[in-house]
Amino acid sequence: MNPKEIKKIMTVTERMSFTKNFRSATAEEWFVFIPGFNDPGTGGAAGKAIVHYNLYGNKDMFINTTVILDDPVLFEEENFQLVYSICDELINRLVGYADTLLSVHAGSNSYNAEYKR
Repeated sequence: MNPKEIKKIMTVTERMSFTKNFRSATAEEWFVFIPGFNDPGTGGAAGKAIVHYNLYGNKDMFINTTVILDDPVLFEEENFQLVYSICDELINRLVGYADTLLSVHAGSNSYNAEYKR
């Protein structure tokens, strides 16, 4: 990546914010606000993150996280690194260091990943 692209990614991820929309005993839904991007239908949050907790006994926890991005600009292949960085930052902020399966829905930039301790 060139320095200009790195600076753009850092600016977006540093200014990104989110608000909790819903919480149940095993899941949370967060609206994700990404500077410069929004939902074209509502003009609101550019996406959402759904964090689903699978609890095994008293100690073990595994998390399934789904990120859905709605801005079509984020679907463009040249924005893959930006999408990846946004989702990586979401995992770091919302989930932390727990074992996590990630599913990202962003048009042609969709992917799956696994985070392990």
